[in-house]
Amino acid sequence: MPLDPDPFDRYGSDVLADYKRRAAPVALPTVEAVFDLVVEEVASDFCGSVVSVEGRMVELEDRHGKRRVFPLGGGFLLEGRPVQLVHPKAAAPAGRQRTASGSFAAPLERARVARPSRIYVEGRHDAELVEKVWGDDLRGEGVVVEYLEGVDDLDAIVRDFAPTRARRVGVLVDHLVAGSKESRIAEAVARGPFGAHVLVVGHPFVDIWQGVTPKALGIRAWPTVPRTLEWKHGICEAFGWPHASQADIAHAWKRILSRVNSYTDLEPVLLGRVEQLIDFVTEPE
Repeated sequence: MPLDPDPFDRYGSDVLADYKRRAAPVALPTVEAVFDLVVEEVASDFCGSVVSVEGRMVELEDRHGKRRVFPLGGGFLLEGRPVQLVHPKAAAPAGRQRTASGSFAAPLERARVARPSRIYVEGRHDAELVEKVWGDDLRGEGVVVEYLEGVDDLDAIVRDFAPTRARRVGVLVDHLVAGSKESRIAEAVARGPFGAHVLVVGHPFVDIWQGVTPKALGIRAWPTVPRTLEWKHGICEAFGWPHASQADIAHAWKRILSRVNSYTDLEPVLLGRVEQLIDFVTEPE
């Protein structure tokens, strides 16, 4: 016959009845892996900013320009706190959409084969900025943007292209002010045999970086850089950003470009010049 339980048994009949082998899982906060978000991957201690998300993978780039790919999900720290990275949500369409340039977005079927005309800009950063703000418009018009890596050889490039009324060339130049090297090159092209079919315009800024408004960057004004310093290095130094290598400069530009969401983040003088070039190369024959 079984014994009655001891009424004074403070442990109960089953000492393991309330034992839990594993703590309840803690739900990590989810964070969208948006461009330029800085996180640390716990397992590898790799710290970098988000540069792309493809499928279930996220690509990070550290301050030295080194890139690594990791699966989305847990295992990341954001400002020292564990988070779960998730794919960025696509914005839901609402009514007639506008492009980043402020134009109404064209129907998808309007995209066309590239025109023979071209727009040239000085460098990669210029091209990336134009693409971010005017990319949808340019694709809709079939306009291709290429970069020159400087304007010193512009006259030779134009002569090689041999523009015509049906095959025009538009050029955006940095620091196009009276008496500058850039202005002399532009004048030489205008006087050349193809001048009637080439439009060279520019902005007064030392570099396209300054085409981004200080407000977009959260500063009062762009820093003044002494002539003894290379301008981009001087800007990075003033902001306290690394600038020892070209990878540092590239990362600095990505930080600046990430603050540009639409035409409202660019200086009006730059907006006007790009719109002028688009009108020139798309003008009916």
